[in-house]
Amino acid sequence: MRHRLFRLLATFALITTMFLACSRDPNVRKQKYFDSGQSYFDKGQYPEAAIQFTNAVQVDPRFGEAHYQLAQTYLKLEDWSRASVELNRTLELQPNNYPAHVDMANLLAAARQFRQAQEHVDLLLAQQPSNPLSHIAAANLFAARQDFNSAIQEIQKAITLAPDRADSYFGLALLQTQTSQIDAAESNFKKAVELDPKAMNTQLALAGYYQSRGRLAEAEQQLRHAMELDPRDPAPRAALARLLIAERKPAEAEALLKQAKQDLADDSAGYRLLGDFYIATNDLPKATAEYTQLFHDHPKDPEVRKNYIQLLILANRLEEARRLTDDILKANPNDTEGLLYQGQIQLHEGRTNDAITILQTAIKNDPDNGVAHYHLGVAFDQLGSLARAESEWRDAVRLRPDLADAHRALATAALREGDWDSLQQSATQLINLQPISPDGYALRAIAAMNRSQLSQAEADISRAIDVAPQNPLGYVQMGNLRLLQKKFGEAETFYRLALDRDSSSADALNGLMNTYLAQKQPDKAVAAVNAQIAKVPNNSALYDLLGTILLNNKKDLNGAEAALQKSIALDKNNSDALLKLGRVQVARGSTDQAIATYLHSIQGNPRDTNFYILTGQLYEGKQDWENAKQMYQKALGIAPDNPVASNNLAYVMLQTGGNLDVALSLAQTAHRGMPESPNAADTLGWVYYQKGAYKSAIDLFQEALKLDEKSKNPENPTVHYHLGLAYQKADQPALARQHMERVLKLDPNYSSAAEVRKALARLRS
Repeated sequence: MRHRLFRLLATFALITTMFLACSRDPNVRKQKYFDSGQSYFDKGQYPEAAIQFTNAVQVDPRFGEAHYQLAQTYLKLEDWSRASVELNRTLELQPNNYPAHVDMANLLAAARQFRQAQEHVDLLLAQQPSNPLSHIAAANLFAARQDFNSAIQEIQKAITLAPDRADSYFGLALLQTQTSQIDAAESNFKKAVELDPKAMNTQLALAGYYQSRGRLAEAEQQLRHAMELDPRDPAPRAALARLLIAERKPAEAEALLKQAKQDLADDSAGYRLLGDFYIATNDLPKATAEYTQLFHDHPKDPEVRKNYIQLLILANRLEEARRLTDDILKANPNDTEGLLYQGQIQLHEGRTNDAITILQTAIKNDPDNGVAHYHLGVAFDQLGSLARAESEWRDAVRLRPDLADAHRALATAALREGDWDSLQQSATQLINLQPISPDGYALRAIAAMNRSQLSQAEADISRAIDVAPQNPLGYVQMGNLRLLQKKFGEAETFYRLALDRDSSSADALNGLMNTYLAQKQPDKAVAAVNAQIAKVPNNSALYDLLGTILLNNKKDLNGAEAALQKSIALDKNNSDALLKLGRVQVARGSTDQAIATYLHSIQGNPRDTNFYILTGQLYEGKQDWENAKQMYQKALGIAPDNPVASNNLAYVMLQTGGNLDVALSLAQTAHRGMPESPNAADTLGWVYYQKGAYKSAIDLFQEALKLDEKSKNPENPTVHYHLGLAYQKADQPALARQHMERVLKLDPNYSSAAEVRKALARLRS
C-alpha cells in the first residue's frame, strides 16, 4: 500500500512539474494568449480580444502574427491610431505580409497621407498584381484623391480577378453613386447582396440607395428584410427609424425603438437607440429622461455615461454633470473625455479661459480628437476670436468628417462673415450627415438667396419644411425668400405659419415685422409684436423686438426704453437689449447714463466685448481718452484680434501721442479683420502718415474713399482732409488743394475747418 501511495505521489509530482514547466514556457504562454484572443475575435468580443493579443505580444514582442491580429482588432474597434502602430510593427517583423500592406494603404489613404499610401500601393501592385485586394487598395487611394474614374477602373480589375467577391461589387456601387452612374450602382448593390446575403453593410447600403432615390417603400422593405436576417443587430432598426422619420412617421419610429430597447436589452447599442432617437429629433427633455433611466439601469456602460453627461450639460444641470465628470477624472486625471466634459461645463459657466486651458490639455493628450478641437473652437468663438475658432473647427471636420456640430459651426461662421461659397459647402456637408434635419437645407438656402439663386433656395427650403413640418425654421426661411421677392402677402403667411409652430420664435416675428416695414406700415409691425407678447408675455426677445421698432422706426424713446427695460428684467443677460438701452439713452443726450448702463452690463456679461467697445466710443465722444483706452484694452484682453477694438485703440493712441509702432500693429490687425471698412483703412493710413510713409498713407486714404463709394456712404470729410495732408507732404500741392477744398464743400463747419483753411492758404500762396 505504501509503495502504491509513493508511486501515486511521484506521478502527481511529475505531472505538476510538467505543468509548471509548460506554464513558464513563453512559447506556450504566448500561444495560449493568441488562441484566446482569436476566440474572442471570432465571437466579435473585440475589447477582450485586444487584451489577449496584447498579452501575447508582451510575452514575445516579435510575435508578428499577434501584432497583426491586434491591428485587426483595433480596426474593428475603429481605433485607427493604435491600428496604425500595430500594422507598422507587423511590417517591421513581416515585410511580406501583404494583407498588412493593404490595411496600411487603406488607413493612410483615409488619413489623406497620399504619398505614404502610394508607397504601399506600388509595392502591392508590383508584388501581388493578381491579388484583388491590391487593386482595391489602389481604388481606395484614387477615391480619396477624388479621382473616381481611376478608382472604378481599379476595382473593375479586382472584380475580373475575383468575380465572386461581394465587397468588390459593393465598393464599385459606392464609387458609381459618386459619379452619378445610378442604374449601374443599383445593379452592383444587388449583386453584392446576392453574393453575400448576410452582409449587413450591403443590405443597409441598398436600402440607403433606395431612400436617396425617393423609393421609400422599397427602402423600408429592404430594412425590414435586414432585421429578419439578424434580429440581434441594432443597425437596421436604427436605419428604419431614420427612414420612418423621413416619411413623417415619428410615432412609428418611436414605437420601433421602444420595442428594440426590450428586444436588445443586453446590447448597449440596442437599448440606447431610443435615447439617441430623442437626441436626433432634438427632444432634449425626453432624451434626458431616457438617459437618466438608462444610467440608473446601466451605470457602468461608458457610452450611456458619456451621453448622459452630455445631456446634463445641455440641460444646464451642471452640478450633476460635474460630479460624474469628477469621478472620471479622479480615476484618471488625463482622461480625454473627462477633460472634454470639464471644458464644456466651464464654457457653460462663462469661464472661457479656464475652458481653453483644459481643452488644450485634452488635445495635447489626444491630438487627433476632433470633438476636442470642436469645443476649443467654441471657446475661441466666445472670446471673439473667430479666426482661431474656424481653424479649430476645420481641424475638427478633418479629423471627424462625421461631426455635424463642427460643420454647423463652420456654416454659422461663414454666415456671419457673408462668405456664401463656404456657407454653401458647409451646409451641404451638414445635409449629407443629417438628411432629415432642416438646418442644413435652411443654411444652404440662405447662401443661395445671397447669390440670387432663388429657385435653388426655394427647393432647399421646401425640403426643410418637408423633413420637419413642425419646425418653424423652414417656414421662416420661406418667408425670407418671399420678402426678398417682394411677395409680401405670401411672406406674411409663412411667418405666421412659423409662429403657429413656435409662438416665441423671434426670427419669425422679426420677419413678419420687416414685411410690414417694407410696405411702410410700422403701426402694423408694432401691433404684430404686441399681439405676440400677449400670447407669450414672459419672453425677453419679444420685448427686445418691440423696443427695437419703437426706437428705430417710431422714434418713441419712452416706449422703447420701457420695452427694453422689460426685456432686461426678464433676462438680465440679454446683451442685445442692454446695448439698445444704451442707444436710447445716448439718443436722449444722456451719455453718462449710457456709460453707466454699459458698465453695469459688463458685470453680468464680462466676456462680451461689445460693451467695452461701446463704452470706449462714448468716452471718445467726451474726449476722455484715458478711459476710452482702458475700455479698448480690456476688449482686446478678451479678444486679442478684435478688429473694432484694435482700430479704435490705434486711433486713441494717435490722438494722445502713443507709441506709433504699437498703433501700427493695431491698425494692421483692424485692416486685416475689416478689409471692407473705410474707417480701418483711414486709421491705418493715418498711422503711416504719422510715421512719414506718405505714399502708403495716400494709398490707404484712396482705398477708404473707394470703400465709402462702394458702400454708398456719404463722402467722409476726414478722409479727404487726411488725404490732402498726405499729398501736401508728398509735394503734390494741386491734389492736396483739391481734397482740402472738398472738405469744406462737404462740411463748412467741419471740426478742423480752421486748420483746413490755413492749409489752403499756404497751398495757394
